Amino acid sequence: MSLGNKLAEARKRQNLTQEQLAERLGVTRQAVSRWESDAAYPETDKIVRMAQILEVSCDYLLQDGVDEKGKPVASPVTRLLKQAQGKRVKLTFYESDGMPVAHDWCVIQDFDGGWANVEVVRNQKKPEKNEVRLIPLSAISTITFLKDGEAVRHSVINIVDGF
Repeated sequence: MSLGNKLAEARKRQNLTQEQLAERLGVTRQAVSRWESDAAYPETDKIVRMAQILEVSCDYLLQDGVDEKGKPVASPVTRLLKQAQGKRVKLTFYESDGMPVAHDWCVIQDFDGGWANVEVVRNQKKPEKNEVRLIPLSAISTITFLKDGEAVRHSVINIVDGF
């Protein structure tokens, strides 16, 4: 979402008109209109003041993937991995040589940045036989969950390619 769109939405949430915001910033209503239509961009000091008036963070106004408080918004991949974390899933991913590998059941232990720590379940009765691997998220192609006795497949490739 553009700076202009975020600015307009935040202004409306505060029940302010363009004229009221302009008055508080010491600019014309036309300046606010140009900012909201992305025809012009405000100076840095105006962005800081707008963030205070509109009760949002500067990061929210200037960056994508950040909420009003400046905290990162979870991506679809992150939400999917949180749903899978600690559960047994069937995982298909690509090795460094480009060959796809499907492991019957894995447990995504945790993930951070672009990596997932995955326990490959080889023998449920002998957990010491299981292997723990660090897998790049970009290498994961599918995650299959078991839900109500049926396999539900989620393709990660489509989600990752969307970024």
